[in-house]
Amino acid sequence: MAFVLASGSQTRADMLRSAGVVFEIDPALVDEEAIKQSFIADGAPPRDLADALADLKARNVAMRRPADMVLGADQILVCDGKVFSKAETHEGAAATLKALSGKTHELISAAVIYEGGQPVWRFVDTVKLAVRPLSDDFISAYLDQIGDAAFWSVGAYQIEGAGAQLFTRVDGSHFTVLGLPLLPLLDFLRRRGMMLL
Repeated sequence: MAFVLASGSQTRADMLRSAGVVFEIDPALVDEEAIKQSFIADGAPPRDLADALADLKARNVAMRRPADMVLGADQILVCDGKVFSKAETHEGAAATLKALSGKTHELISAAVIYEGGQPVWRFVDTVKLAVRPLSDDFISAYLDQIGDAAFWSVGAYQIEGAGAQLFTRVDGSHFTVLGLPLLPLLDFLRRRGMMLL
């Protein structure tokens, strides 16, 4: 039985690899934006949206690979009651950072594991991040520095690098900020005998 990451996220893959997890990558093929808009229109809590997207990704790949254990994960950013999506342009990333400037927002990271076509484990974690006031000049210079990395995360920041400069406080797990509740996941994998150490 293989352990499969149903995501193309380089950050999640790096986290798992660094922690000693042996896995394969098989990205899920789902229309995340359509599902997100449906949940928002229905007034669903952001926590439920994150969990549903992680579940959908895991289930999508598990249907193709019923003999394997499949991990799906997703992350939602909420600020002032608004759910944000990943920016697709420099202007979009700048608008996101401007909206987060001087405020505290939440990152909700969900992970779901399917085995034998059924969910066997799920975990949702929330981190609160306080962003310092950011000037337009700083935002522009910052985005020029990180380039396309601004499009990799929903907050247009890379906290493991130059993005650390954006924050005055982070309450919660660093791994959850990166997009995966890693420590609870590792605990589950150890209990299932999936870890070498």
